[in-house]
Amino acid sequence: MRQFLIGGQAFDEDAPELPVRLEHAYVQKLRPLCRCKDPPVPMYIAHVDELYVIKRMPLSGRDHDPACPAYEPPYELSGLGSLIGNAIQIDASGKAALQLDFPLTKKGARSAPASSMEASEPALRNETKKLSLRAVLHYLWEAGELTEWRSSWAGKRGWGRVRTSLINAASQMTARGGPLSDILFVPEVFHQEDREGIASRRAAALTTAHVSGTGLRKLMMTVAEVKEFTAARGGQKIVVRHLPFPFMIEEGIWKRLSARYETELELWRSSEHCHLIMIATFGISAAGIASIEEIAMMVVNENWIPFESIHEQHLLERLSRLKRKSVKGLRFNLSREQPVVSVTLPEQRPAPVALFIVPIGADENYELALNEMIAARAEMTPWIWRVADGEIPRLP
Repeated sequence: MRQFLIGGQAFDEDAPELPVRLEHAYVQKLRPLCRCKDPPVPMYIAHVDELYVIKRMPLSGRDHDPACPAYEPPYELSGLGSLIGNAIQIDASGKAALQLDFPLTKKGARSAPASSMEASEPALRNETKKLSLRAVLHYLWEAGELTEWRSSWAGKRGWGRVRTSLINAASQMTARGGPLSDILFVPEVFHQEDREGIASRRAAALTTAHVSGTGLRKLMMTVAEVKEFTAARGGQKIVVRHLPFPFMIEEGIWKRLSARYETELELWRSSEHCHLIMIATFGISAAGIASIEEIAMMVVNENWIPFESIHEQHLLERLSRLKRKSVKGLRFNLSREQPVVSVTLPEQRPAPVALFIVPIGADENYELALNEMIAARAEMTPWIWRVADGEIPRLP
């Protein structure tokens, strides 16, 4: 049974008075402390689906006891490891300051075509000092605890839950000196009975993206689920779910998008159970047209867990039926030529397990980097599936 300290008073996690205390602590901006270790580990309170819940601070998962639900596997096993202290800087309050490798402003009332679909991918020039657009999406997903899964959650994670998790995660981040949540737009689940309220909240949220004059204008960032791509004059329309308008993308950017994310698009089109997630910077013209400047994409399964190959999809499908928690590793800025942990099983005993998938065609450098990664985290038990050797091995 977990126990928390709030304002000097101890509460068991199932204490009937805890929900009321959390609501008051949220207003008072008190920080709960998890007593899984001594000294206790700081956490924060989030407002999720009309409930007040305790969440771990960004990048603090490793500070918790491995038996604690807030424990998180070592970030050195994923693409996050090289970013900590460089592209992602955590201050004393737990806020994460993000160093971005893409602009959030544009000159002129109408944007010129972006110089690249996403200049920092693959990470050939700035792996550790700044975050690519894809890396920001991965960090939001990880900080929102959307990389975690256990079978008891089946049917309980829809876009509404995903949206709340992303917004709560962004509330703990800053970019270019301001709150990331101020420029992040995540479409609200559409309900016919609340269409006017949704439209009003959407208009207020998008104010920053509208053109104001001819000088330097601010861009916003969106995370949304793609519904379909349709042809348009001089480009494409990206239709996203829960929005009444499309995002326009110019032909040159669309061609680079199709080439760069060929694998993700192929995986998405191969199964009706998959979702395609986009993150993009955008502005809205004086005519009210939303146009994308830069864009990155990620494919997720029916449980909203990211994957990057059919083999990883099969592994996640197998793990989704387990009661114990699994945590998906993400690539962030790293290219596909570099190994990252596919999934970790933090609750496995006698030691947490790190699961790796070695793709067909992996060279000596890949194997060397994988061995170094495994050796650096001796407390984790490695499990390796070399795809070239055949079917998935027996799970731990």
